Amino acid sequence: MADTLLKSTTRHIRLFTARVENGDLVPDPSQLTLDIDPDNEFLWDEGALEKVCVSFRAQVAAQAGADLNDYTLRRIGSELEGVIRQLLQAGELRYNPQARVQNYSMGLPRSPETL
Repeated sequence: MADTLLKSTTRHIRLFTARVENGDLVPDPSQLTLDIDPDNEFLWDEGALEKVCVSFRAQVAAQAGADLNDYTLRRIGSELEGVIRQLLQAGELRYNPQARVQNYSMGLPRSPETL
C-alpha cells in the first residue's frame, strides 16, 4: 500500500508528510516538508525565515514519537502562523508590495510612527 500524503494549508504555511525529490513531493509518513509563504505575501530576510524554521523544528520535536495526523499538522501550521504574525507586528517582516494580491491578511501595514 502506498503512503498517504497528509497536508495542512494555512494562508502562509503549507505542511506535507512528504520529502522533495527532483522537485516532486513523495509521500513519507516519517518526514514533514514545510513551504513558507507560497504566495510571496511578505519580504523575508534570513533572520525572520530562521525564526519560523526554529519554531517549526521545536513544534516537530514536541510531537516526537506521536503520529503525524491532520490535527497535528493543523496545530503546527497554526503555531507558525502566529510566529509570522509576531514577526510582522515586531517590524521584523514586511508585506511585499509586489505581491500578486494585497489583502493584508495579518493586519494593516504599520507606518514608522506606529511601530
